[in-house]
Amino acid sequence: MTDSITIRPPMPPFTAESAALKVHMAEDAWNGRDPERVALAYSLDSEWRNRAEFLRGREAIVAFLRRKWARELDYRLLKELWAAEGNRIAVRFAYEWRDDAGNWFRSYGNENWEFDAAGYMRRRIASINDLPISASERQFHWPQGPRPANHPGLSELGL
Repeated sequence: MTDSITIRPPMPPFTAESAALKVHMAEDAWNGRDPERVALAYSLDSEWRNRAEFLRGREAIVAFLRRKWARELDYRLLKELWAAEGNRIAVRFAYEWRDDAGNWFRSYGNENWEFDAAGYMRRRIASINDLPISASERQFHWPQGPRPANHPGLSELGL
């Protein structure tokens, strides 16, 4: 049973195609940097581990994302499906951002996602490492919002 009011397709069990669509939808939402909109993809009692931070519930997710995007400026994210089975999806990702002093970083990571029957993510476990980069090493160049369809993905960029 789910604590969500409506369904959020695609729903488990996932195929390779439906999991890839779920990953693409998540990437687009995160690139929009709207904490309230992003949080709607998670169950009301969603549990997160993000680096060393543990969160529970949409309100905590919104607060976390506000802090994140206030600190990680010019954020651009690429996600790629790694594996999917049943109600679980594994994702690898990289994102670029700068701090308020103008220092650039590329953050690499992996996420494990678990969904409820209505298609809401009820668990997100993220492991992330930050690599300082120079501005000339940046590879993610597009206006805020979804990645353009012609922009290469992680595999195409060799990341």
